[in-house]
Amino acid sequence: MKSHIFRSILFITIVIGITLAVIYREHLNADALQTSIEAAGNAAPIIFMLIYIIGTVFFLPGSVLTLLGGALFGPVMGTVYNLTAATIGAMLSFIIARYVASDWVTRKTGGRMKQLISGVEHEGWRFVAFVRLVPLFPFNLLNYALGLTKIKFMHYSLATYICMLPGAIAYTYLGYIGKEAATGGEGLIQKSMMALALLAIVAFLPRLINNLRKGPMITVDELKQKLENHEDILILDVRSEDDFNGELHHIKQATHMHLTELTNRLDELSNYKDKSIITICRTDRMSAKAAQILTKHGFADIQVVKQGMVDWNKKGYPVD
Repeated sequence: MKSHIFRSILFITIVIGITLAVIYREHLNADALQTSIEAAGNAAPIIFMLIYIIGTVFFLPGSVLTLLGGALFGPVMGTVYNLTAATIGAMLSFIIARYVASDWVTRKTGGRMKQLISGVEHEGWRFVAFVRLVPLFPFNLLNYALGLTKIKFMHYSLATYICMLPGAIAYTYLGYIGKEAATGGEGLIQKSMMALALLAIVAFLPRLINNLRKGPMITVDELKQKLENHEDILILDVRSEDDFNGELHHIKQATHMHLTELTNRLDELSNYKDKSIITICRTDRMSAKAAQILTKHGFADIQVVKQGMVDWNKKGYPVD
């Protein structure tokens, strides 16, 4: 009973805090905050990190705080303080969500949402690493959302700290350059070019990481050639039953096994442990996840059909 009351109070506190932070976020004065922190002297790093941690829990804009860290402490120590505070804040949000609502979510979710959560849990730290390396996802919201899964806390924490590093470096350096520009620091052009290069690397990460996650790709033309050559391959269609027999139809030689069933049906694929398996879906998102599962369980030769049945139909290749 006491535990239930404490959870309710914590939940209400977080909701009120986030609501107020969202309502008044436009009133966050970075200049005034910088002046106050600088006036703290030796305690400035601690005060800044506490503000960053609390801001992460209550949805204050992390980009503003990261830029401020660079302006206050420079590119090196600013990155250390920013990354450490952001990670601690993310860990706290994760713990709060898991403590307050994870059991309820486990009991109540079903259907598509349950499949989505199961997919995230299966990828585990890999999923955390991906969303941290690709800073396109809402950071504060994601911290709470991941706490509702069964991802291990240690895996979540380490992946968060390590994989947020590129973005932390880039945005901290950008904050440092902003201060240098305002104060007329030396070598401004070179430093600005460095900042642009770091931002370009961060911007390129989504495509790079997404390609790495998908694994080896094969075009529909290459797949058709393999079929015409009667190569010993298994085409594994991991769409749902409705999609398998839906408007895009399916390849005649394909074996159907929905992605959500794959882990429990791996024994049926044992004859292809050392042979070629080619996964396919509507595009290549589900088939990429299937390839990861198969690779994790020791299947040696897995390829993903690029753009899947969409491209197969676009080329007018035969379907069943």
